[in-house]
Amino acid sequence: MAERRPSISTHVLDTDRGLPARGVRVELYRQGRLVSAQQTNDDGRVADLVQGALEAGVYRLVFHVPSPFFSKLEVEFNVADAGRHHHIPLIVAPYMCATYRGS
Repeated sequence: MAERRPSISTHVLDTDRGLPARGVRVELYRQGRLVSAQQTNDDGRVADLVQGALEAGVYRLVFHVPSPFFSKLEVEFNVADAGRHHHIPLIVAPYMCATYRGS
């Protein structure tokens, strides 16, 4: 199996519907600067949010989720090892959310 290039990816799951969340706008910021803005695919994923080489530093993912309560959810995280892939999944329901460091 080929090793993937270090990057940042995400997967959004809508637990209210029990399905991947399609068409969710996801923005990636590094040091306050917008790096990428994409939408989740039919499987609720964005495979590569980084254009070019991943660099160490503080990043922020902004999810514009389909929820009657949340208008957007933000997750700030630190990339200490830019040689590793970083997967940040989001689980969302109308009145709750959770995220974690995926593989």
